[in-house]
Amino acid sequence: MNPAPRPGPPPGTVVAVVGPTAAGKTALSLDLAEALDAEVVNADSMQLYRGMDIGTAKVPVGARRGVPHHVLDVWDVAAPASVAEYQRLARAAIDDIHARGRTALLVGGSGLYVRAALEEFAFPGTDPAARADLEAELAEVGPAVLHARLAALDPAAALAILPGNGRRIVRALEVIGLTGQPFTAALPTRRPHYPHVSLGVDRAVEELDDRIAVRVTRMWADGLLEEVAALADRGLREGRTAGRALGYQQALAQLDGACDAAAARAGTVQATRRFVRRQRTWFRRDPAVVWLDGARADLGEAAVAAVAAASRAAPGGGAS
Repeated sequence: MNPAPRPGPPPGTVVAVVGPTAAGKTALSLDLAEALDAEVVNADSMQLYRGMDIGTAKVPVGARRGVPHHVLDVWDVAAPASVAEYQRLARAAIDDIHARGRTALLVGGSGLYVRAALEEFAFPGTDPAARADLEAELAEVGPAVLHARLAALDPAAALAILPGNGRRIVRALEVIGLTGQPFTAALPTRRPHYPHVSLGVDRAVEELDDRIAVRVTRMWADGLLEEVAALADRGLREGRTAGRALGYQQALAQLDGACDAAAARAGTVQATRRFVRRQRTWFRRDPAVVWLDGARADLGEAAVAAVAAASRAAPGGGAS
């Protein structure tokens, strides 16, 4: 008698696990990977940086249950992030996983990175002179002023970009100047590059706020300050992306004597809660995401059932 087939989506389908920070995506991804014979492809922009482990809640190798993880520890902390480079790396990993007959599980809360991996997504051109002018203004007035301008021109883009991420703010303003349209309007109409099923993990606001506070306290207890001190020797302060990551920016301020540990932790909690609101807004705009309560005791089973249901509902019995 042949063994029962493992549950899972049709071949070539990507299963995405998205949602806000601290909702429970990581634990679910490991359960799903075991249930679906899947491998994880990272879609957290800060987990691409080597050495940024504690502050990004990167799963240690020994805690991955033998599940292969891809597109982690790619860049030095001094390097700027590149969505186009991420797209290349993520799709190469997904294609390799599919070629070996397994399911690719895309996991993370960086909305633009998820879209870049899953959808037909070309990047608008660039204007070196306009970019140089914006970068000079950024150096003079700081990212908050430019982020306020972006919010006035394109509120959706401002929701998706952290106020301290000067590089991405500059890029969004550059595209607006080039196209005369909002940055989000310059992005392509949504068409899938891969058939995919998207699961969103979320929790009640109060519960998520509490989990963020616990996570930040644990980060400091687990040695975030020591991690950041070591990364500072490798160029973290100069990193236009990594140096402004949640927790890392505040830990640098503590190391520099600009605040004490309590203030650094409180600042990280506050900034993370704001970021979570933006993540929720970004992902909730996608009607295809199937939302699950991260607090439910049977989350893994519910997620497997949701993947199966979405796969059956798609045209031809596949996923979309």
